Amino acid sequence: MKCKNTFVLALASVFLVLSLTACGSKPAGDSAASGGEPVTIKLGVVGGIYEDLWTPAQEALKAENINLEFVQFSDYVTPNNALANNEIDLNAFQHRIYLQSELDSYGYEIETIGNTFIIPLNIYSDKVSSVEELKDGDVVAIPDDLTNGGRALKVLEAAGLIALDPGAGFSPTVDDITAYNTAIEIEELKANVIPSVLPDVAAAVVNGNYALDFGLKTEEAIYKDSVLDVEEYWCLVAARSSDLSEPAKVETYRKVVKAFQSEATEKVFNEDYGGYFIAVGWDQDLLAK
Repeated sequence: MKCKNTFVLALASVFLVLSLTACGSKPAGDSAASGGEPVTIKLGVVGGIYEDLWTPAQEALKAENINLEFVQFSDYVTPNNALANNEIDLNAFQHRIYLQSELDSYGYEIETIGNTFIIPLNIYSDKVSSVEELKDGDVVAIPDDLTNGGRALKVLEAAGLIALDPGAGFSPTVDDITAYNTAIEIEELKANVIPSVLPDVAAAVVNGNYALDFGLKTEEAIYKDSVLDVEEYWCLVAARSSDLSEPAKVETYRKVVKAFQSEATEKVFNEDYGGYFIAVGWDQDLLAK
């Protein structure tokens, strides 16, 4: 699931892309640490949900003399390019697997400075109440894209339905299935249509964003994603590597990350979005180096 692959593709079409320039703002890190004029940090996000998640941090940062400005993007390709080209200061929309694929493809000199959350991929069904009730020949739908499909297969493995080749890495395919503990039939479909086919399949692995859009609740899942400690699936805050050689910017960015990693943010996770976001890696100080 791209966190980019995270709650936003279905919503992004209703948001206009905000301007990538800000008049009169000081560069990141110039005065936040010294208590001078407010410093503006432009944070690239994809979709209105991210603004909801980051609003508590935005409010908290005012006391730190930091103006956190949201810069909306309507796709998942542009935010890393904008960050690499100094159009924004930070972005927060993706997980590690996606960031690494961007680094490999484009050679961006950007890196993770903080962890935000993971979005679970749960198994839902209109026909059975537990994975133990699934039987040979039952059809189970999973997303057909490599990242989400691979993670969905890992969920099926964790649920005891299949076994995967340990050498398959973080994005296995159906060809990496080495055994079927239950002889289910896996059907690969577009992630956004899977909730609508629940009446037609025995079960399905549903992306959290589409489960939320479709009104599925986490407590309705017949199996809850337990693969939450794999850091490659964690979503993150990214910054330019060059900025991390400037102590003032590092201190400002640390305040931004810590403002997000708060009880107020977790309250939004749990009360506004029904537990579809789970805090992970908040004990790691990735800026310590």
